[in-house]
Amino acid sequence: MMNAVDTRVPVAVLTGFLGSGKTTLLNRILTENHGKKIAVIENEFGEVGIDNDLVIGAEEEIFEMNNGCICCTVRGDLIRILGHLMKRRDKFDYIMIETTGMADPGPVAQTFYVDDDMQQKLHLDAIVTLVDAKHIWEHIDDSDEAKKQLAFADVILLNKIDLVAPEDLERLEARIKSMNSMAKIYRSRDAVVEMDKILNVGGFNLDRALDIDPKFMEPEYPFEWSGIYQLNPGTCEWVMGEGPDPTMGAALLPLANTGLAAKEATLMDAVLTFSDDEQAIKAGEMMRLGKGQYNQLVLNESGETVFNIEIQQPGYYMLFTEHHPDEFDARLRGADSVPDPLEAREYKPDHEHDEEVTSVGISVPGDLQLEKLNSWLSQLLQVQGQDIFRMKGVLSVRGWDERFVFQGVHMLFDGRADRPWGEELRHNKLIFIGRNLDRAALENGFRECLAA
Repeated sequence: MMNAVDTRVPVAVLTGFLGSGKTTLLNRILTENHGKKIAVIENEFGEVGIDNDLVIGAEEEIFEMNNGCICCTVRGDLIRILGHLMKRRDKFDYIMIETTGMADPGPVAQTFYVDDDMQQKLHLDAIVTLVDAKHIWEHIDDSDEAKKQLAFADVILLNKIDLVAPEDLERLEARIKSMNSMAKIYRSRDAVVEMDKILNVGGFNLDRALDIDPKFMEPEYPFEWSGIYQLNPGTCEWVMGEGPDPTMGAALLPLANTGLAAKEATLMDAVLTFSDDEQAIKAGEMMRLGKGQYNQLVLNESGETVFNIEIQQPGYYMLFTEHHPDEFDARLRGADSVPDPLEAREYKPDHEHDEEVTSVGISVPGDLQLEKLNSWLSQLLQVQGQDIFRMKGVLSVRGWDERFVFQGVHMLFDGRADRPWGEELRHNKLIFIGRNLDRAALENGFRECLAA
């Protein structure tokens, strides 16, 4: 356990597929007026080093490694260079490691856990991944390195956005978020980015991730929107225009009242309903109402499509839709008016892409029993460590006045006491990123570590 004041040198790993703009960003880091003295370690894959000639001359310490890929053959060299650097500790206050475009950043990050001396003197601040927004589509499905560079990232810089149409950029960002919901994503042209976005970011800081994405710790749902309506007996219509898909799933469920407990119960009924067999409903047909009645709304090829709803009892009803209604200009139409929802809610949608690499966030109140936590983590990492690319979190341990923060890479783990909880509400937040992650098993295993 470390002291609350961390005196270790922060290290950032700069990675990204070939041609993403790493050297351009590195030049900016070395010439920006950020007040930091930065030591740089470069790695090229090949017999002849070129990047060192491309990097602008500066007073910073610059080392070049070109005798192999940093993630495999030269990790010993990396430890050796870091050791030499630490003998000149007074000449820098930050270390930047630029990997080759074909590097897996996981083993590089592991370097800061496997050597006790390194772990005492250095800490991994962040993995920063650059993405060529125009050309990444050529690699994102087929390149294991490209996938891991995205999955391990704490910060992702979508670069060359001037070469990409806005709708393609939105699609790319959604795809990346489906692979790594934790990373902070920024957009750039010519690798222009504010330095505080990539230096001293504190990679384990989940609070910052929540600031960027308030739904970050939410479970994923099979629907994106719900609206609560107060309806009287009679027939009303759900009207939809053309949209991005030829069909849209929907469920309309009675709501006992507008209290929180009733809404949460109906929410779970909707989750179960969306897992039932879909029932295709075409224009003019009646939407089925109630739990287990999953309507697959089939849209006309052009123009509006109208679906009928028969209300037998007056009261509150909750409509859940697979996509946001705005995408289809969808609305509820009554006999005399167009009723607005009393309240609406947007949900974090389920993954639609790349089921191979996913993330699981857990947020649980209460204090943890340290012995149970250690036992669970040890067993988890022994069995699934190779599939867990990154994990990090803020935990509340029974008997500790301080927050416990940790991060891990594969089967390696680093944790320390952080600032005191003070008046802050004690809680537990953690995230796993990797392959073949079982959300229910992870949540249940973690909950079993709670103190009775």
